[in-house]
This record gives sequence, structure tokens and C-alpha cells, in this order.
Amino acid sequence: MIYNLCFFGILLVISLLIFIIMYLRNIKKNRPSKIGSINYLISKFNLDKKKLNYKFLAFIASITNAFIISFTCTVISILPLDLIWQMLIGFVMLFILIYLFYELIGRYCLKKGWKKNGTKSSKNRK
Repeated sequence: MIYNLCFFGILLVISLLIFIIMYLRNIKKNRPSKIGSINYLISKFNLDKKKLNYKFLAFIASITNAFIISFTCTVISILPLDLIWQMLIGFVMLFILIYLFYELIGRYCLKKGWKKNGTKSSKNRK
């Protein structure tokens, strides 16, 4: 049990550092449009690029991605199954976690008011 928690913690820290370095490098070079997860959020939730706080959003995306990868790897390593079943379960688990967490981040962005002005929100409909 302690071994699994240590494994999860080490994976979380390593992947978090890698994601933060990647995202901040793109933001410092004035290329926030190169970050795929932010582009996904912008297109799916119709966010306004001028209103976005790219550093905050990149930090949240890096924490989310690090957690998803660490959690999936830890769960896969715990399962006493053949390698093919572990890979299949991990693949399905990755898609479910990515959809779940990015849906939550997108809804948070909408509540922050980062939606484009030209579109109607559910509060303004008559």
C-alpha cells in the first residue's frame, strides 16, 4: 500500500514538472495556441481567447494531466492481469478521466466569464 502511494507520488511530481516546463515554455515564447489541451477547451466551450488567463489555464491543465497519467499508471500497476488487459483498461480509463476532468475545467472557465460575448448563455435565454 505504501509502495503504491509512493509510486503515485513520484509519478505525479515527475509528470507535473514535465507538463509545467512544456506549457510555460510555449507561453513564454508567445505561442499559447500550440497547447493542445487549451485549444480543445477553447473550441469545445467557445471561449474567448482575449479573456483567457493562459498561465492559470496551463497550470490547471498541467496538474490535471499529471494526475490523470499518475492515477492511470498506478491503477494499472496494481491490477494482477495480463499485459493486454492492463493496456485495454488503461486506455479506457484514460479517455474517461480526460473527458471528465476537461469537462469540469471547461465549465469552470464558463463560470469565470471567459465565454465569447456574441453567444447566448443559458442565463440570458428567454
